[in-house]
Amino acid sequence: MWTSGRMSNAKNLLGLGISLYFWGLMDLTTTVLSGSARPLTEGQEDNLSDKLHQRMKRSWVWNQFFVLEEYTGTDPLYVGKLHSDMDRGDGSIKYILSGEGAGIVFTIDDTTGDIHAIQRLDREERSQYTLRAQALDRRTGRPMEPESEFIIKIQDINDNEPKFLDGPYVASVPEMSPVGTSVIQVTATDADDPTYGNSARVVYSILQGQPYFSVDSRTGLIRTALMNMDREAKEYYEVIIQAKDMGGQLGGLAGTTTVNITLSDVNDNPPRFPQKHYQMSVLESAPVSSTVGRVVAKDLDEGINAEMKYSLVDGDGLDVFDINTDPNYQVGIITVRKPLSFESKKSYTLKVEGANPHLEMRFLNLGPFRDTTTVHISVEDVDEPPVFEPSFYFVEVPEDVEIGTTIQIISAKDPDVANNSIRYSIDRSSDPGRFFYVDITSGALMTARPLDREDVSWHNITVLAMELNNPSQVGSVSVTVKVLDVNDNAPEFARFYEGFVCENAKAGQLIQTVSAIDRDDPQEGQHFYYSLAPEAANNPNFTLRDNQDNTAWILTRRSGFRQHEQNTFYLPILISDNGHPVLSSTGTLTVHVCSCDDDGMVMSCNAEAYVLPVSLSRGALIAILACIFVLLVLVLLILSMRRQRKQPYIIDEEENIHENIVRYDDEGGGEEDTEAFDIAAMWNPREAQLVVKNRQDMLPEIESLSRYVPQACIMDNNVHNYVLAKLYEADMDLWAPPFDSLQTYMFEGNGSVAESLSSLQSVTTDSDQSYDYLTDWGPRFKKLAEMYGATDSSGALW
Repeated sequence: MWTSGRMSNAKNLLGLGISLYFWGLMDLTTTVLSGSARPLTEGQEDNLSDKLHQRMKRSWVWNQFFVLEEYTGTDPLYVGKLHSDMDRGDGSIKYILSGEGAGIVFTIDDTTGDIHAIQRLDREERSQYTLRAQALDRRTGRPMEPESEFIIKIQDINDNEPKFLDGPYVASVPEMSPVGTSVIQVTATDADDPTYGNSARVVYSILQGQPYFSVDSRTGLIRTALMNMDREAKEYYEVIIQAKDMGGQLGGLAGTTTVNITLSDVNDNPPRFPQKHYQMSVLESAPVSSTVGRVVAKDLDEGINAEMKYSLVDGDGLDVFDINTDPNYQVGIITVRKPLSFESKKSYTLKVEGANPHLEMRFLNLGPFRDTTTVHISVEDVDEPPVFEPSFYFVEVPEDVEIGTTIQIISAKDPDVANNSIRYSIDRSSDPGRFFYVDITSGALMTARPLDREDVSWHNITVLAMELNNPSQVGSVSVTVKVLDVNDNAPEFARFYEGFVCENAKAGQLIQTVSAIDRDDPQEGQHFYYSLAPEAANNPNFTLRDNQDNTAWILTRRSGFRQHEQNTFYLPILISDNGHPVLSSTGTLTVHVCSCDDDGMVMSCNAEAYVLPVSLSRGALIAILACIFVLLVLVLLILSMRRQRKQPYIIDEEENIHENIVRYDDEGGGEEDTEAFDIAAMWNPREAQLVVKNRQDMLPEIESLSRYVPQACIMDNNVHNYVLAKLYEADMDLWAPPFDSLQTYMFEGNGSVAESLSSLQSVTTDSDQSYDYLTDWGPRFKKLAEMYGATDSSGALW
């Protein structure tokens, strides 16, 4: 029988062994005696007596072995003792240990059966070991007892402190939360045996974070402990939680963790403007949607709770300005809604409101979550270009209007307070044909060339207005001129008409249908009237029928046409329109006499050639050749004379009224010059009616004159008509040099403040200038000194 146990448990083990022994004996006795109630026979009694004195085979009997962990002694730790009741202490029994940790962690004395631990044990690494024991006959090696398993359990000691495996922790809780609001739960684990003692019983406590937070000692749940915690006052909290084992008793091990708690924002702060009055300014030329300024309402909250909505709630500029909210910076941006005018209104006052769009009902008692401020906006004056009234002009002009006729008065004004004078001109890129002219001071738009609807029916010109004191300020307006139709084009054949008539044609036979076209476009539509020209009114061969649909038929009046008598007829036809006045033209219809078959198909339209009965004489032929020769000589002579002739400036030798102006070898006398030209001639109304010869050296520049010469008053229409007529005549002459007969010299000359601008009198004699100083300039200027320097009587240079 196996026995084992620790010294401290020897009494218990001994009692257990005795009990097991008697239980085994009772089982055996019961087995033996359970067969019958009869008295034993003699043989049976002997057999029972032998069995009682004979050792019976039993199993291993012991409790589990226990050994404390973390043994720190120098000697091997005694675990327990194995012993077989067959061991008489003479060393004949050999004990063998096998299984988990045998020979490495645990050893056994093969003679005594003592088991020792030779390594430091840690229950947290392994809590028990399963081993097998065997008793052998040392001499024969025969098992004396059957092999049996036993367990060595590692007994726990408090050698592990609690640990927060998930720490450090991060948590948040809304500000102003009620006391007891849950924040986060922390959990500590202890590696010690929870089933043995209090080594793994953990108790939580707060080391840092009071009085703001508290922790449940049993569950580790952290809660708020102070009311009205304000994020704007303090946002971040560092809380230290301790977990202690042994139920928190003295001597227990402890571990700590950090919990970083942030107060999340709630909308508990109303917005407030730091300024109750803002002063801003904006240029009157600021375009629509441009920024005037910014206002901001401060809100101590953040995120969605700090979002702001700005609006204009009062003031005299609600329809002139607008305000938008910048979602990134939560500022109100004031912008221009309508064009501004310093002259109309110089300042505006706005009342701006800033409000939180997201509210929390529990904080409404803190006051209205909105605030207002006053914004004063001053409009600054800028120099603006002239403004036309109206902003667009539409003019209808008959195409037969006379040159110089005023067709529209263009009006512009300076919108500034100064109200500067305006000078008008035409953007020549919009009027390349120079059909129009605008008076520089009055803005009267006039015709400068004849208008022709059939060439250009619409004119889109741009009139410019420039401030006299600030030429950089230029306004513009579009003027659309529609040229109205006038019956100034006679109708004519739509094409060249050429017909034929058969020799066997009958009277009244249709030989041609004619139609006409007219470049005019009357409002009531075109209607043409056809008739034979007066010289052909009694034509015996053909007649005309007007179909009243803008076409006419040409009919034969007789029959029996003969090619050899006349093979071609020319029939003049008069075409008239329905305009006012009526215009007409004559077109000619060519009619050939042709040979036709019986079906009227043309066979031949060529007349037979007739041979002259008498040939030309030699004298007639010579006379014809002589005439041809004389004509050739005359042509060559005329061409030669035209090449050698020099064209004069004035085509007519007659003195022109402006001849004294076209002189380039002298200059004007300035304000004292009264003889340069006689301006009175230009004021003579009769002069405008004269036919002026074309000059080939003049081309007027009306615009250049009007741009630089200030005009104190407006000339009357006679003078304008005269000047524009001259302009038109010069434009029509393609061979004319630049025209400067209207050039003025009143700003130059001896009498002028600027004195003479000419270099004609700059030539002086040698006596006026001495170059003797050139000799002092050294060898480099010797050549110049020889050319200009003075010489002595001996000829040597000084």
